[in-house]
Amino acid sequence: MTAGSYGRMRATDADRDSVHNLLQGAYADGRLTWDEFDARSTALMQAKTYDELTALTADLHRPVPYRQPAQQVIPYPRPTNQMAAISLGFGIGQVLLPVVGGLVAIVTGHLARREIRQTGEAGDGLAVTGLVLGYVGVLLPLLGLIIAVSAVAALM
Repeated sequence: MTAGSYGRMRATDADRDSVHNLLQGAYADGRLTWDEFDARSTALMQAKTYDELTALTADLHRPVPYRQPAQQVIPYPRPTNQMAAISLGFGIGQVLLPVVGGLVAIVTGHLARREIRQTGEAGDGLAVTGLVLGYVGVLLPLLGLIIAVSAVAALM
């Protein structure tokens, strides 16, 4: 008996399972809509012969066009802005360079944030931290100087 001569022969449960797997694959590949898959799966439960099974899958045996596998995108970390690192370094280092370190931290922090907005680099948090430390390092001594001058002026 050849494969084409099975026509009216009764199909087995294994044959129906095989056709169901083929239908599932066609649905997963997008060759069947949900409604088509559902209708054919329902008809599959009623199918008794090889002819009936063949009718459910006749249009699915065409070769699937080759699809190139999707390129795997490997996310590379964004480079950190160097000015942001300098801002943070001077913000912390103003302990050794009071006021001057704070001024450098403020200037480089603002430059870094502008560059980060333009280039999309990482390091905005470093720049903001450098700015905060710089402003605190400049404004606290300035506030202390104002208090000291007003205290001396009050004594005179």
